[in-house]
Amino acid sequence: MGRYTGPACKLCRREGEKLFLKGDKCATDKCAFARRSYAPGQHGKTRIKVSEYRIRLREKQKARRIYGLTEGQFARYFDIASSTKGATGEKLLQLLERRLDNVLFRLGFAPSRQGARQIIRNGGIVLNNIKMNIPSHLVNVNDVLSVKPRLEKLVKETIEKAPDHVCPSWLSVTGPTTGKVLKLPSREEIDTNLSELLIVEYYSR
Repeated sequence: MGRYTGPACKLCRREGEKLFLKGDKCATDKCAFARRSYAPGQHGKTRIKVSEYRIRLREKQKARRIYGLTEGQFARYFDIASSTKGATGEKLLQLLERRLDNVLFRLGFAPSRQGARQIIRNGGIVLNNIKMNIPSHLVNVNDVLSVKPRLEKLVKETIEKAPDHVCPSWLSVTGPTTGKVLKLPSREEIDTNLSELLIVEYYSR
């Protein structure tokens, strides 16, 4: 299955909550979910019987859509997490948070994860003094990333539009367009509204 390229707001409506896929727009009156909170399609308002399987599936789909992953990518992250020592759900979220596109978004240098991927693919990021154009690259402790001069203006405009953005404690903004990974995130430091236990149960069925 390829990456979804349709309207991002439809994904929020499908999951029944705001996933904040479009940055600042999600917090305004222009948000499609605020106007139409029911699922998309002609049967969107139809009452659907909720089963245990559906609850777990929707949680997995929500996580996949928040981080902008294909089904295959998400399954591979789960396989890695399940083979790593520790709680599988927490390890899964840690892997997702360590993606370079997510780190760029968490630092406040991009309005959304999708926007972060565009910056990275355009060669606008330097990681540990090496050009990095792979959004899925997993960062490590003490990694330092910076934005290339040609995109600094874009990043600074993004920062100015979100003055209330809070950088998570496992990351640090060390300059106007530079950041550092202080440590790997713990579950308490990941504020994504997800139930990782439901995701583990989905893959363990």
